Amino acid sequence: MRPGALLPFRLGAMPDGGLGANGMINVIETEGLTKAFGDVTAVRDLALCVPAGCVYGFLGPNGAGKTTTMRMLLGLMRSDRGRIDLFGHDIRRERLAALRSVGALIEYPSLYEHLSGAANLRLTCTLLGHPLGEVDRVLELVDLKKAAGRRVEKYSLGMKQRLALARAMLGAPKLLILDEPTNGLDPDGIAEMRSLLRSLPNETGSTIFVSSHLLGEVEQIATVTGLMHSGQLVIQEALSTLLAKSTILTVEVSDATKAARALTTLGRRTSKIDGHRLTITVPADIRSSVERQRAYAGETNEALMEAGVSVSQLAYERLSLENLYHDYVSGKEVTP
Repeated sequence: MRPGALLPFRLGAMPDGGLGANGMINVIETEGLTKAFGDVTAVRDLALCVPAGCVYGFLGPNGAGKTTTMRMLLGLMRSDRGRIDLFGHDIRRERLAALRSVGALIEYPSLYEHLSGAANLRLTCTLLGHPLGEVDRVLELVDLKKAAGRRVEKYSLGMKQRLALARAMLGAPKLLILDEPTNGLDPDGIAEMRSLLRSLPNETGSTIFVSSHLLGEVEQIATVTGLMHSGQLVIQEALSTLLAKSTILTVEVSDATKAARALTTLGRRTSKIDGHRLTITVPADIRSSVERQRAYAGETNEALMEAGVSVSQLAYERLSLENLYHDYVSGKEVTP
């Protein structure tokens, strides 16, 4: 299976606005999306599928192709090949229709620092033809009403990021595309932005497509995730489904090599040996039941004791999204 093929939602936009075969509206769909700069392929055969109403965490290290992808989604950069549909509209043939309901924040926000926060938003409303009443609505959403009259040059970086997000939300877009919105923020600013992004689908009915290299942060807000590595999508799945695959059984023993041999004869798959600690991959049918997990652990312990291996600790653990990502890119794909 090629990278990017682990899709929780079937591809295939339809004329009614991206209704997939499973009955869910797909706000963003791409197929075969590719972009190269000279000899370097920044994005290769990208197949995104973003359902309506989700927070989609578009993750990966710097240089993975995230910003290039977002620029192509917004029509700021042409792809070399492939298809992009937003709300069922092909962005090459129907750009205005595709982008009509999209708000975006790409890289560092460009604001008029000598103007107040409210004045920045009023100016944008005038330029885009939005009613001025939108200003109070978005300031309320990002909790900046009290600071609306202050010059932006007096804002903290976190406040500037929230103001830029407020500007992206003018006109009540159905899709927000946000590139690294927590970049450069201190821990308090990151927590504020995290809380805000998590609340937006319920408060505004919008879909949030947010990129980040901070996997641990986005793990706390995303409902669907796509993980990029070297321009390719290596994981794309509902976060709850992906994390459900991450249960492992760790065992501390007196002799790890001897224990691994004993477990192999029992049909246990040892994925890692670290000193006296073994990591055992837990099959999907075992992960689905607490009772089965308990029996699986008991059988493992009994087999090791019969092999003459002392067990000092045996426990189930759940890998973080960051651990899962590193396992995927190192070739140790999580068992479905």
